[in-house]
Amino acid sequence: MNLSLEKQDDEWYNSLPQKGEVYDLVFTAMSEADSEGRLRAVIALGKSDDPRAVRPLMDLLSDKDPEIRLFATTALGHLKSGRPVDGLIGRLRDRSERTATREQAAVSLSAIRSTGALRGLREFVADEDEDPALRLYVDTLMGNIGPW
Repeated sequence: MNLSLEKQDDEWYNSLPQKGEVYDLVFTAMSEADSEGRLRAVIALGKSDDPRAVRPLMDLLSDKDPEIRLFATTALGHLKSGRPVDGLIGRLRDRSERTATREQAAVSLSAIRSTGALRGLREFVADEDEDPALRLYVDTLMGNIGPW
């Protein structure tokens, strides 16, 4: 069987970001100059379906800007990689984090659906020291996943 590496219209690789595009987005997302540009870059990284976007987005989970943390949390849920599970659990468990980011961490973990993600969600729901409203929210998410 011969595989052709010639570029043809409508091939699967036409939809992949160009070689430098993901890196350009990463650079923009990590820079501190333009907040709006950073947010757009984080969103684009989440929609890229490129595994190279996971590590930089994981790093942005601890960014000083709460909006960047929220959008990085969302983007990681779109990528559905198992690598950021511990970081997302950290966002969910961080009581100093905004509720919207904590909720989005739970949504992203439920989208990833790895064993570690589901275990982290179960443990969160079982922790009676956590915010009851947030525990109920996560429990509802878990119910939407099905048997776990």
